[in-house]
Amino acid sequence: MRRREFISLIAGVALTSLPFRPITAQPQPKGKTARLGFLSAYPAETGKTLVGCFRKGLEQLDWIEGRNISIEYRWVGDRPERYAAFAAELVALKPDLIACNSTPAAQALARATPSIPIVFMSVSDPVASGIVSNLSHPQGNITGVSNYLSATAGKLLELFKTASPNVSRVLVLYDHANAGKALEVRELQASAPALGLALDIPQTRNGDDIARAISAISETSGAGIVALTDGVTNANRGLIIELAAKARLPVISETREFVGAGALLSYGLDFCDHFRRAASYVDKLLKGARPSDLPVELPTKFQLAINLKAARTLGVTIPHNMIALADEVIE
Repeated sequence: MRRREFISLIAGVALTSLPFRPITAQPQPKGKTARLGFLSAYPAETGKTLVGCFRKGLEQLDWIEGRNISIEYRWVGDRPERYAAFAAELVALKPDLIACNSTPAAQALARATPSIPIVFMSVSDPVASGIVSNLSHPQGNITGVSNYLSATAGKLLELFKTASPNVSRVLVLYDHANAGKALEVRELQASAPALGLALDIPQTRNGDDIARAISAISETSGAGIVALTDGVTNANRGLIIELAAKARLPVISETREFVGAGALLSYGLDFCDHFRRAASYVDKLLKGARPSDLPVELPTKFQLAINLKAARTLGVTIPHNMIALADEVIE
């Protein structure tokens, strides 16, 4: 689905799971330290890099952590059952604003507070997930930057088949409690038949589930792995790459970090830029803007990264025209 079609389709969808409450933000008094919460889908060890991009965006807007802004962090990782509890903890601190990444994090915060402004990032489809009523006028107390990955899921499979034509069966790994990932999986299911691909989509919620799923498909001829990006897969990135390498299974993902760790390719956002851009919402809200007046931003650029070292190890020859189109090539 093209971006314009996506906007026209969902712009008028009514929000059913969360009630509309107009929020009027108060500008941050001069000299006062702004207090933020941050609910991250990632574990601290893998999430700090992207949160660092968010902090860099704040610094570019003269919000310096430890000087005029403080941030209280909560890291979920592969314990998705902690979203609700962590959201409640952050709300109880009564911060001026809470930022978050992932669909489950945004949903948990939206349920936890009708008044504290919330800025989200890395949400696949905030309307379909019941987080905002429409993109142009989010209403309520929440807005932010959508990653729109559900629109690129089919492209991910197409690139996989181009890079590794022998792949015929794909294991899809993601947190099954993540509503945003469920939207992406539907796109994968719609695209797979035309590419001659069968999908295995087992229930995965943690590292043990992931290990069992990879073991189950490891002896299948023509098998490969798609690791969608969420807290569970990012927390277990090293495990996925290690087990896939032992079984000689190609791995693709939506994040460049997977390619750096040894995956064959990735296609998705520049997530560092994505997190950095969310800082502009924080800046506007702390200066008195209302969340309902800040349209949800959609990405306009997606990036392809290819790991030629991984390709050589797998005995895969990436087409030259595909390499030429890549934004990053790891030799």
